[in-house]
Amino acid sequence: MKYVLALDQGTTSSRAIVFDRAGSVVAAAQRELRQIFPQPGWVEHDPREIWATQHAVALEAMKNAGEGTSRPADFAAIAITNQRETTVLWDRESGQPVANAIVWQDRRTASRCDELRAQGHAARIQKKTGLVIDAYFSGTKLEWLLDNVPGARERAERGELAFGTVDSWLVWNLTGGRVHATDAGNASRTMLFNLRTMDWDDELLAVLRIPRGVLPRVVPSSGVVADSEASLLGGALPIAGITGDQQAATFGQACFAPGMAKNTYGTGCFMLMNTGAAPVASRNRLLTTVGWQGPPGAHRTAYCLEGSVFMAGATVQWLRDGLQIIQSAPEVESLAAQVDDTGDVYLVPAFAGLGTPDWDGYARGTLVGMTRGTSRSHIARAALEAIALQSADVFAAMSRDARIPLRELRVDGGASRNNLLMQMQADFLGVPVVRPQVTETTALGAAYLAGLATGFWRDADEIAAQWQVDRRFEPRLAQPQRESKLARWREAVERSRGWAQP
Repeated sequence: MKYVLALDQGTTSSRAIVFDRAGSVVAAAQRELRQIFPQPGWVEHDPREIWATQHAVALEAMKNAGEGTSRPADFAAIAITNQRETTVLWDRESGQPVANAIVWQDRRTASRCDELRAQGHAARIQKKTGLVIDAYFSGTKLEWLLDNVPGARERAERGELAFGTVDSWLVWNLTGGRVHATDAGNASRTMLFNLRTMDWDDELLAVLRIPRGVLPRVVPSSGVVADSEASLLGGALPIAGITGDQQAATFGQACFAPGMAKNTYGTGCFMLMNTGAAPVASRNRLLTTVGWQGPPGAHRTAYCLEGSVFMAGATVQWLRDGLQIIQSAPEVESLAAQVDDTGDVYLVPAFAGLGTPDWDGYARGTLVGMTRGTSRSHIARAALEAIALQSADVFAAMSRDARIPLRELRVDGGASRNNLLMQMQADFLGVPVVRPQVTETTALGAAYLAGLATGFWRDADEIAAQWQVDRRFEPRLAQPQRESKLARWREAVERSRGWAQP
């Protein structure tokens, strides 16, 4: 067998990438995904469109592999990686969704999260799940669907409905409804999963009134779950790797040792640091999450600390689609480079609230410091700086939690190809930023997990040897200027906080 097929279902698009044994991309396909905004603060996807676009790009990528000569028999496994926390609820009999998927960026349950904190659940939830109470996670989204879709709660209690994050939805469709499963990494993002028992937590299910029967079975991230329906891809292929996008990128960056960290620049920015075989409780409002879980005797369960920035590439998308000051995302680099600085303009892209370390669901996007001399170039540069400055906040929190200085940051994702942004990131962190030759590390990490389960790759050492540096960005900003910049940024963040009404 020559290839592994990785399905990368993201927030703004569905992608499929075919990798060979060297970890190189041999074929890829991508289709954009429609964003649905029913009212302010709400973000939805059509689950049928998620499946349709993912199925279509899988067929396209398989067809294009091997110069168009590949066959299903050439593929060792299917890997799935997905936008996390996005919540799907569907009918077990028909396989049809009962409502649109509620996307991870959606803020409709922010007031419910306020109630949970007021009721004294915050410490218990953080201890059990490693998460802070926030509308970001799937638990309150699922509760909302059960309460607001007519008849949903009663049907769920009768066992007629199935809940899943996007990985579960894809597995269900790939297996023709035979398998309802998720991996431990995705499960750990629901606010319903106990990191110590590695199972759904009955006490938390009771708090949110979630029937256990609606939940998927939890399986290892690396291990054969089932074979796909032969009619879908031209042959039955083993589904052997399932992992959330950020855990996948951490694995794809070969961050196998405790203390290694990566940052992925996608729709949001997500920084993860491997903390080893035991969960580490954060003192700086980071999240504790399952990184990955392998089959017995292969890869131990690895835990991570994570910092979440909700708006990164989506900020550039807003410049394109909202303000329409660029026509395509790559234009932002050249536009921002037309000025040497932002002219003291700061954009705080809190369009979906603020994540780590502020966790303010009522913050909203703020543009401050404008004068008559402010141009679209200044705004474009402020947007790029905002991505790097948010990540600098996360990096600082992670350094404090780790109690060791982080010496470098490995980067990946679409925006990591922006050299200006990566130089800004090194400047604001004060440590080197290292970009690998293969920046498709999300899909690659999922492929590695599937390939290890099927013997396509031998072990972690073989994978680590494939990781190669493309470019290393060294910090150029002096420490006093860096500290001044970060302090000014925090002033701008404070002006964005608490704007939306509960």
